[in-house]
Amino acid sequence: MRRDVRILLLGEAQVGKTSLILSLVGEAFPDEVPPRAEEITIPADVTPEKVPTRIVDSSEAEQTAAELQDEIRKANVVCVVYDVSEEATIEKIWTKWIPLVNGGAEAGRRVPIILVGNKSDLRPGSSLEAVLPIMSQFAEIETCVECSAKSLRNVSELFYYAQKAVLHPTAPLYDAEAKQLQPACAQALTRVFRLSDQDLDQVLSDQELNAFQESCFGRPLAPQALEDVKMVVSRHVAGGVREDGLTLEGFLFLNTLFIQRGRHETTWAILRRFGYSDTLELTADYLSPPLHVPPGCSTELSHLGYQFVQRAFEKHDQDRDGALSPAELRSLFSVFPEAPWGPGLPSTVPTEAGRLPLHGYLCQWTLLAYLDVRRCLGHLGYLGYPTLCGQDSQAQAITVTREKRLDQEKGQTQRRVLLCKVLGAPGVGKSAFLQAFLGRGLGESPAEPPAHAINTVHVRGQEKYLILCEVGTAGPPDASCDVACLLFDGSDPQSFLHCAGIYKRHYVDGQTPCLFVSSKADLPEGPAAPGPSPAEFCRRHRLPAPARFSCTGPALPRASVYTQLATMATFPHLAQAERGPSCSWLRGLLGALGAAAVAILSFSLYRVLRSR
Repeated sequence: MRRDVRILLLGEAQVGKTSLILSLVGEAFPDEVPPRAEEITIPADVTPEKVPTRIVDSSEAEQTAAELQDEIRKANVVCVVYDVSEEATIEKIWTKWIPLVNGGAEAGRRVPIILVGNKSDLRPGSSLEAVLPIMSQFAEIETCVECSAKSLRNVSELFYYAQKAVLHPTAPLYDAEAKQLQPACAQALTRVFRLSDQDLDQVLSDQELNAFQESCFGRPLAPQALEDVKMVVSRHVAGGVREDGLTLEGFLFLNTLFIQRGRHETTWAILRRFGYSDTLELTADYLSPPLHVPPGCSTELSHLGYQFVQRAFEKHDQDRDGALSPAELRSLFSVFPEAPWGPGLPSTVPTEAGRLPLHGYLCQWTLLAYLDVRRCLGHLGYLGYPTLCGQDSQAQAITVTREKRLDQEKGQTQRRVLLCKVLGAPGVGKSAFLQAFLGRGLGESPAEPPAHAINTVHVRGQEKYLILCEVGTAGPPDASCDVACLLFDGSDPQSFLHCAGIYKRHYVDGQTPCLFVSSKADLPEGPAAPGPSPAEFCRRHRLPAPARFSCTGPALPRASVYTQLATMATFPHLAQAERGPSCSWLRGLLGALGAAAVAILSFSLYRVLRSR
């Protein structure tokens, strides 16, 4: 919603534009009326909509045509004032003033107009019959108000309607010519209905209607009010009420009725509560609320976040089999502009016979929150997290972990989600290693496997989410992770030399725990490469002994490798203690000890010589 409103008054000379402004401000008809009133600002706390409002007068005698056009361009709403006792001023509405305001504007960008019939005290009856044809011809005309600056009749109402035309515009919601909701409005309200239909039975029960009412307006409907609403709908829409609940057709009709009766602020309150802007698109603030993630920290779903996404899963698991079928997944995604999870999902998380179980579903949300928290916030927004949970934003569904440096100082990480980089030469089986983590053998690996796989492991009684990230060989690997898995082919000595080089370049002096893993353990070992063996290399660098792993043959994929990686990431100080100081640091330490020994020996010799 806009933070301020700018109202411009236009019209022929002597119709009472300036008198209306001065009567509003002074609450009395002015004794003397200047040619043009100064711009005034009404504070937010005295306006019905609680937004500051600027009221601007105009005068063809005091302003040039260019100045008048500039004021029209800056205005949010234009009040075209006419004299109800002068028919010539009514005719000028459509021959002069409306073309001046919106003559060159596109149909969807026209400035809203309020017709103001002033001096109603000088004419008995109403002028509405004369202006109705004009209102039907120009869709940008919001309403017509008859008032009198002299008697103060409807003066404050005039400016309220002008303010309302800006803050709660009719044009995006309703097609006055077709007498139906605009397509974008119907689409937005359909999303609101689907989010509010908690049991997916295609109707809003009394309980769901009250929950919806509380979310949008802060209070439930009285039982009699609920019955009255359903009675009105059932009278006008066949199938609008079914099984004592409000259907989508009934819900859309009800909002149409609000708009037709001039209560479109009610529909706007609903739409804005569910994140929509004046253009009926979800706002950037709604989809991406502020969330500060300091360097060295990571992002995870909070307890509230996991509760919310699990409720969404249970809502769409209609057959209660503990997994989402493709049709149930499409139902979950029906409130998104497009399906947010691509075809690579089955190769990233654990699945069951083409369905997504709760475990795999939570893994996907965990992966998204860790890798792309902005996108995760957007997904939660589409699912209606702030409204359905009564929260300010979906940022409260995210936990920002403490810096990794503090984890290393404390000797244990509090993170529930751990990242493991899987590095190695081409062909050593990195993709197979990732797919084996999901319980898939070589024959089940996709043609184009994704770069990530996520599953849960248990570390000393704690459940952790472990993300395996396959690192390609296109450029230097990013060493930032919780643990590194250096994968080499036990039958190819060159692949070990490749891993040893990665370790020396990126991890030898760092704080990241590393584990060498010999893949294809079912194959015989190849000829020894020049230099130390893998076991000897790990001993020299105080690393754990190389783990053996295979995806085929009698040696099935072993979960112990993944558990070992997760344990090293959870307790990095144990890995560091096992690893010991780096070679360069150790050489420095030995050098310092040597210097100390020379100093002690020199001092002892000095004492002996002196005593003699």
